Amino acid sequence: MIPSNFDAFKTTLNNRKPAMDWPLWLKSLWYAAKQEWDASHDIAQDLDTTEGSWIHAHLHRVEGDKFNAQYWYSQARKPYCDDSIENEIRQIFEDLSTTS
Repeated sequence: MIPSNFDAFKTTLNNRKPAMDWPLWLKSLWYAAKQEWDASHDIAQDLDTTEGSWIHAHLHRVEGDKFNAQYWYSQARKPYCDDSIENEIRQIFEDLSTTS
């Protein structure tokens, strides 16, 4: 079950792993929020969806690879994000949790 709001999502970051029944985009976002870049990227790069592209863009932004991030933002049909990392994670969570 998807957490009911971002604060509930943040409490799950104390867990060792994301919930097994979560959609892949949420698992990828969870790893991103825990700063486990490789685990998040492994999932996001295999998601051939706008959700996966958005998380993929976020990860390359975190990595500092603006060129690659811009490509993935365009694939997700999102503008390049200049907000804080946590605020972008919140935005992704709030947007995708209401549409998934």
